Amino acid sequence: MLEEKRLIEPIAHIETDLPAKFGLPRQSGLVEALEARVVFRPLYRDPVAFRGIEGFSHLWLIWGFSQNSRDGWAATVKPPRLGGNRRMGVFATRSPYRPNALGLSAVRLLRLERDEKLGPVLYVAGADMLDGTPIYDVKPYLPFTDSRPQAVGGFAEDVLDYALEVDFPPPLLSRIPADKREALLGLLAQDPRPAYADDPARRYGFNYLSFDIRFTVENGKLTVVEVADL
Repeated sequence: MLEEKRLIEPIAHIETDLPAKFGLPRQSGLVEALEARVVFRPLYRDPVAFRGIEGFSHLWLIWGFSQNSRDGWAATVKPPRLGGNRRMGVFATRSPYRPNALGLSAVRLLRLERDEKLGPVLYVAGADMLDGTPIYDVKPYLPFTDSRPQAVGGFAEDVLDYALEVDFPPPLLSRIPADKREALLGLLAQDPRPAYADDPARRYGFNYLSFDIRFTVENGKLTVVEVADL
């Protein structure tokens, strides 16, 4: 008798400083200063399940795109880094609109803490996920097999070095907690705007912690003009 097929279910969720999709890093590892923690569901808090994990510097997180704005998937998509006006095959991209809305991120393991209420909690850096994103599995990153220095990055290599100059006036930056500033500057340098947006007169904004960070962009320079409370 065949065993009943088991549907995958979240084993944890991630807690980050980014409550909305706008402003998320477009890939993991781009903003190493961005820290987060992975909190496991009660069923998966057995300390034995984490034995040996502290020996690894990086982990793979398999997670779900939980806030897609449309159902289903598309055979072609418009990658943001190509200006949002060139179509590529969905399997040649990391678009969230896939046959199965699963994401894969390599993150740096900072530490494992054992919380009295939450059990084992993983603290990680370089995640590219919304606060509350469901995590389906955690696996160790193995440099001797997962790293391919000779690999070719296709069309993504054309925009590998893209970054904005960031002007964040000190009086505004001082409103951000000191230990959260480096990550915010990294997020801004990655250009949080939609790919199709390029209006120097427009004020853009995205949520970080409990703030709405508002800015303008002109000639490759991002200038923060306001830090508002949410």
